[in-house]
Amino acid sequence: MSVYDNSEQAVFVLLGEAGRELTGKPASELVRSYFEANGNEGVNLEAPVPEALISTIGQKHKFCVKVIEHNFSGKTRSLTVTKILPLDTSPATVSSEDNQTTATSKETSENRVDSADGSKRTCDSSELERAKRPKCGN
Repeated sequence: MSVYDNSEQAVFVLLGEAGRELTGKPASELVRSYFEANGNEGVNLEAPVPEALISTIGQKHKFCVKVIEHNFSGKTRSLTVTKILPLDTSPATVSSEDNQTTATSKETSENRVDSADGSKRTCDSSELERAKRPKCGN
């Protein structure tokens, strides 16, 4: 999903419950309906956007995102959304070691993770406790 504000664009990847919470439908249903509508035309075909995604245009959402080292050093500009939060949720930064600190968005962007397998999540700590933990391989 491409997200725009008045100055920047970002790409968010919504997986599992976060995607279902935003669209009201599981990703498998969106993919199935895409192929039913477009047959064997292939992925290079320009296809209409599913209604479940069109209905999100113009809405405001607050996301809990997973940020890994690749987000700072890689060429991709996408973030993985792990949860959709209520708009009135206060910002907090929680590392994979569960050290919790409140931070502004500027402080969060300056506070990079040095380990290649380390990650940071930006969301409310009470919401994080209810969310699934990411699996980190060694």
